[in-house]
Amino acid sequence: MVLICALLSVVLTAVLSQSKHEVRWLPCEFIDEHVVIVEELVLGKKMNISETKYQHRNAGLQFGNPGDRPVRSDLITFLATASKVDMRRYMKEGLDTLQCEVRRYRTGASPVRWPSMGAQEHDNWFTCTLRHTEGHFVITSFLRHSPSVPDVMQPNLQWSPIADRDIITTTAVVLMFSNTPSVVVALMEEQTLNCEFAVDHKAAHLTVEWYLQRNGYPTTKLFSYASHTGQSEGSGVSVKAIAKGDASLKIPLTRETSEGTYVCSLHIPPLSGSCNIPVEIKEPPFVSLNVNSEVSLSEGELQRVDCEAKGYYPLDVHMEWVRKSVNPGTSHVFEVLNTLGIVKFPSHRHNPDGTYSSIAYFLLRPTLQDSGYLYTCRVSHKALQMPIRKSFTLSVTRKDSYIWYLPPLLSIIGILALLLSRRHAVAGKA
Repeated sequence: MVLICALLSVVLTAVLSQSKHEVRWLPCEFIDEHVVIVEELVLGKKMNISETKYQHRNAGLQFGNPGDRPVRSDLITFLATASKVDMRRYMKEGLDTLQCEVRRYRTGASPVRWPSMGAQEHDNWFTCTLRHTEGHFVITSFLRHSPSVPDVMQPNLQWSPIADRDIITTTAVVLMFSNTPSVVVALMEEQTLNCEFAVDHKAAHLTVEWYLQRNGYPTTKLFSYASHTGQSEGSGVSVKAIAKGDASLKIPLTRETSEGTYVCSLHIPPLSGSCNIPVEIKEPPFVSLNVNSEVSLSEGELQRVDCEAKGYYPLDVHMEWVRKSVNPGTSHVFEVLNTLGIVKFPSHRHNPDGTYSSIAYFLLRPTLQDSGYLYTCRVSHKALQMPIRKSFTLSVTRKDSYIWYLPPLLSIIGILALLLSRRHAVAGKA
């Protein structure tokens, strides 16, 4: 029985591992392009201007062999035939988590023959992007289609038409993959941005480059490598790993200046592809109060209450003071103190480590009616899944009436003591 169970386990494992790579069909969106010539008046002269219009069409991505019948005959079928570049090897989730998109791709005005068997100068090109709906990975493949008749309209910026039920037989020749399509990281942490690629032939002449794009700043080149010269510039990428199809970039320590969109660029003539990886830095705040959880004040006594948020990034933070009565038999309606205009917000402090700090405070001069209220500071920030709450309960005591008479009484006692001392002095002289 143990042997049978073990054999079943091995068979089941093999079937599951194989089924992931043998996806047969995926629903896809084909974003088609149509170039139209429109006549416009430019500087008083009529000129013909080419304009590209996009059409979203239903299609399917099918894996198989040339001549296979389509799984859905009512849709456009992009048939991806066997190749050394198989995007299914990079699929790590179920089919229901993938979004598929196919677009046309133009290699340039001068046709270049792809260096593999069966390729022609007049080949048509498409890109197919598979994106995980929860952001786990993204795959972009370049699909080559060899039409039986050269597309004479392509040099004139016009595509050959594709009918609703056409089968476009293609071969994947280049693939780019990343399992970090977007990254959220804390300050002063190491981070590796994944960028892998596959090519259907060896000794490809390729160029790998990394760029950083930041809002309001010029684009910065971080790294470049050209296989035909063997020269590289910059750092963060292993040249040895590039030879194995891994062009991942290592960011040593993240800072404010590390935030932006990182672009992994791959150029293999006549194809150029890129993978954009936005990197966002988030650091949650540490929140504290300058009072204990139980605060006892006399009626009319003044107390400043501070709520401080420290060490957060980015700058945007929302702080508010609220209160509600916790006395039995009273309503528990929240009252937002910010709306009463009594809460003050000094300017943010920019800390040396790049984070920010801020304080929200108010001056508390309670009455007896304020006793039993729960005061809460709520801090919201994009690095938090839910607001941080810090609270204290207020108790107010009544001032005793004799206290108001204590200063005059002490004065009278002092005067009487002085008079008695003088009287004793006079009596002593007599």
